[in-house]
Amino acid sequence: MEQQQFDLQLLGRVLALAKPYKWLFLMSTILAVVLAPLTIVRPWLIQYTVDNHILKVDLNGLLLMIGLLVGVLIIESILRYVFIYATNWLGQSVIRDLRIRVFQHLISLRLSYFDKTPIGQSTTRTINDIETINTVFSQGVITIVADILSLLAVLAIMLYTSWKLTLVCLITMPLLILATYIFKEKVKAAYQKVRNEISIMNSFLQERISGMKVVQIFNAEDKELNKFETINGRYRQANIDSILYYAVFFPVVEILSAASLGLMVWWGAKGVIGGEVTLGVLVAFPLYLGKLFRPVRMLADKFNALQMALVASGKIFTVLDDKSKIKNEGTLQPDKLKGDIRFQNVNFTYDGITPIIKDLSFDIKAGETLAIVGSTGSGKTTIINILNRFYPIKNGAVLIDNKNIKDFELQAYRSRIAIVLQDVFLFSDTVMENITLRDQSITEDQVKEAAKMIGAHGFIEKLPNGYHYQVRERGATLSMGQRQLISFIRALVFNPDILILDEATSSIDAETEAVIQYAIEKLIEKRTSIIIAHRLSTIRHADKIMVLHKGELQEIGSHEDLLKIENGHYRELYDMQFAAMV
Repeated sequence: MEQQQFDLQLLGRVLALAKPYKWLFLMSTILAVVLAPLTIVRPWLIQYTVDNHILKVDLNGLLLMIGLLVGVLIIESILRYVFIYATNWLGQSVIRDLRIRVFQHLISLRLSYFDKTPIGQSTTRTINDIETINTVFSQGVITIVADILSLLAVLAIMLYTSWKLTLVCLITMPLLILATYIFKEKVKAAYQKVRNEISIMNSFLQERISGMKVVQIFNAEDKELNKFETINGRYRQANIDSILYYAVFFPVVEILSAASLGLMVWWGAKGVIGGEVTLGVLVAFPLYLGKLFRPVRMLADKFNALQMALVASGKIFTVLDDKSKIKNEGTLQPDKLKGDIRFQNVNFTYDGITPIIKDLSFDIKAGETLAIVGSTGSGKTTIINILNRFYPIKNGAVLIDNKNIKDFELQAYRSRIAIVLQDVFLFSDTVMENITLRDQSITEDQVKEAAKMIGAHGFIEKLPNGYHYQVRERGATLSMGQRQLISFIRALVFNPDILILDEATSSIDAETEAVIQYAIEKLIEKRTSIIIAHRLSTIRHADKIMVLHKGELQEIGSHEDLLKIENGHYRELYDMQFAAMV
């Protein structure tokens, strides 16, 4: 009972998605009501024609009835076309809006959601599951109502015409209802398994295709193929299980329908001979039976489609109900930040248990450059994530220009900060669009000026079509240094007040590093900058260098000051790197 109530609640949420199209929904419902009585008009006209015109050899009456039958057929066909088109248009409109809503919700979630949710699963929710919801409107509620109304209309006219013959025809109905119920339950369970398996498959494919280089480098093709064959086999079996139930159910319905028709012919023939039933009734009743059993069979299928859509919608609403958004309750929207940064006793954990940043306090004055060094896992990148409000801190405070970063409106705040990451992500688009990210306020001249400023204009001009060169997925046709320079231009054209460079030179060669170093110097001019680097040679001119160890501040000061500290962490790192170079 609880599951039924939950399904009804879920159905209500799905139907509420059609609110912007309430007039179309209302029109479709009215058409469903109108089509129900039209279903029985043609069989009744045939019955009337046989009894009153064919048996009485009334040619004029027969021609009139044929005209009426053709007219009813045309009207019913037009109305059914409008009904099918309207319900499908309604469904497609709803899923278009829902897909936008889900994607908009996804891009507003904290990064912690994507840390624990496979990309393939989110893709399945946004594409496959949402597409399934279309059936709620195209094959679901409204069409089920139409079929039920048609059933009631057919039963009413059959009982009115001959209640005895109708009862004989309905002898097999309990078996049909039982078969329909079993079919519904089995297919629902099978469909849930199908949805789970396709989500697993999408996640697997997304990871392996994205990491194909690693797969091939380590000769893991056969192992990954075996894994995929296992996953694909489970998905295939889940689909076969659902198909099996269809393959059993539809023949059962045909057998029961044939049995009902046989009983009708046997009883009806006796009735005609005994004068209890007219020949017209005997001719019309097979048509009535066809219109009775076909909707029952289709009802089971449509109800399953509705159940499938509810399963998919439950998964979608789980995503939409995820409240792991960054609270955007701030109101400050400055056009420019001075750039003073202060961390006050900041503590942070990703999982709520393991501390990553421990009671961290430091400050950066406007226009200064802070370099952060430390071993892997010391919390360097976490500081960047906190500063950009990708994750909320456990306690403490982060201040920008003496104002808590929570007091800033999120988009306005982030628009004043730019990050250049070690792993540069480029979209399948032109170089220009990858730099401007489709911001119409940034002109091509501004992009070229920024490229010239950091020494990247030359290599872009040499590309086919220059700034309009079509970048392949993830920038596969560009070198690491070229992708890094494009990310520098991207940061510069947005003219940030705070610049963050996260391991921006760690994956490039020494020759390219000289170009990148020049670009960095241009980028950090006259703005507050934070540089995370393993190569100490790239940060020796920073105003401050902060050494982290397991989330705790160990040392902070200039390059010269830190070298003077005997047995200091920075001095140890410095000696290790330059000793290795010698």
